[in-house]
Amino acid sequence: MAHDLSRRGLLVAGGALALAAATGVQPAAAGTFWQSKLLSYDRRGRLTYAQDAEGNRLPDFSHAGYRNGERPIPWARVVKAIRPVEGDNTAHIQAALDEIAALPRERRGALLLLPGLYPVAGTLYVRADGMVLRGSGDGEDPAGNTIIKATGNNPKDRDVIVVGGTAAGGWAGEVPGTRTDITTDFVQVGAREFEVANAGSLRPGDNIVIYHPCSEGWLKAIDYGGHDVGPAWQVGEHPIIYNRYIREISGNRLKIDVPVFNHLNRALSQSSVYKWDRAGLVTQVGVERLRVDIEYHGDPEQDEDHAYNAIVLLRTEDSWVRDCTMLHFTQAGVATQETTRATVENCRAIDPVSIVTGSRRYNFNTYVYSQQVLFRDCHAYKSRHAFVSNGHSTVSGVVFLRGTAEYALNSSEGHRRWSQGLLYDGHRDIDPHYDYTLGLYNRGRYGTSHGWSAAHSVAWRCDVSTSRLIVQKPPTAQNYAIGCLGTVTGDGPFQQPAGYIEGTGQPGLLPPSLYEAQFLDRLRGITAA
Repeated sequence: MAHDLSRRGLLVAGGALALAAATGVQPAAAGTFWQSKLLSYDRRGRLTYAQDAEGNRLPDFSHAGYRNGERPIPWARVVKAIRPVEGDNTAHIQAALDEIAALPRERRGALLLLPGLYPVAGTLYVRADGMVLRGSGDGEDPAGNTIIKATGNNPKDRDVIVVGGTAAGGWAGEVPGTRTDITTDFVQVGAREFEVANAGSLRPGDNIVIYHPCSEGWLKAIDYGGHDVGPAWQVGEHPIIYNRYIREISGNRLKIDVPVFNHLNRALSQSSVYKWDRAGLVTQVGVERLRVDIEYHGDPEQDEDHAYNAIVLLRTEDSWVRDCTMLHFTQAGVATQETTRATVENCRAIDPVSIVTGSRRYNFNTYVYSQQVLFRDCHAYKSRHAFVSNGHSTVSGVVFLRGTAEYALNSSEGHRRWSQGLLYDGHRDIDPHYDYTLGLYNRGRYGTSHGWSAAHSVAWRCDVSTSRLIVQKPPTAQNYAIGCLGTVTGDGPFQQPAGYIEGTGQPGLLPPSLYEAQFLDRLRGITAA
């Protein structure tokens, strides 16, 4: 629905026009903007949502990022500074990191790597709360920048920098006596409140896990993941899991901090809640202002005798990677796993070195148990899957904001097995080298029977250039492409119904950024309360 600026519909749009000006959105014609049928501003300038007959609606993505975006990433004070030494610097850097980790929590801060070239033959671990690994810049000149030069391949396919704890099977640590069933019959996508059987063992502020079993009823409702185009998913394989906090309790009614990104339909699967013990979790940690250059030898499309991932956020909460450049990795420049409330911003994952095939060149990669992760203003080059959810039903609430994928060799996408709540917001493809470079669709028999790779996910004002954006509708759910440029279609590699497509090729979409509009709207609600 188009609006002229003189009409009341946009005059009351609160910060919408300011947001449009700030982000450089251009109107379709002089003075003309438009809003989606599914999301618009009301008379008070607040966002309103429409839904379809199944209860599907655009999710609220505003909680992504460090501290749910409500506080800026801190600038930690420097506790120790070091220069490079001759030869392998792994032990040299790790000793400094461990020295900081041994300090009381309130005295920890940043290890500053002064300018220079730091050969590293092992893995660096940032593994205590309140620690930051900071360089002096991410440029290519060691005279003024910090370059981690990852050498060798021992152990094989190692990570160069690991921030956080160790992989521990997700969020399975259940505090005994706290599990209770959700008794609300239908918890709609976007909901933050529901009833439980007995809230007596729970308290406001508890870190909880919401567990939706992968039942026969649910699998049947979603066609076993798309079983007509690949092997069927099995009972128990892919539970939907959310990591949340309790904000309020009233009787047996819980209010949580972040909405759910999938319907919890009691007729299909009985969901439950339990308090998580947070064992091994590392918080308030980051990597900043450095360059990870992985050494390789030979053909950049053949050599794999080198480190696998550059930077990994593992079992963290409120973590970040910013102002970093990662080169010559096999799989990822930045990967997340068992991580919530993380921000990756102003980073470049470029020039991967590997065979151009599966499990490689996922430049910015959210792996299993990644939720509320924000990638902002990041750039990928020569990726297969530049911005990707390579997890499954445990991945949700991930925002790719203003990402650019240059020379993409495949698509940014939900990659496999019911990732939910992915937002591509202002994504842009430059010089694409593949038929389609953005996908919210069914991947059928691809990989490990990936099937429905994304649900309740959105492409908002994206530009796929000369490529295609594929958006398809999963059973019980929906995917969306709104205000996008390029060819937008429901015609994918496996035939399925088209998703919701609106305003293709039409500039002037308000709000210009869905994430930023939802975030401002939520802050207005907090202030009003």
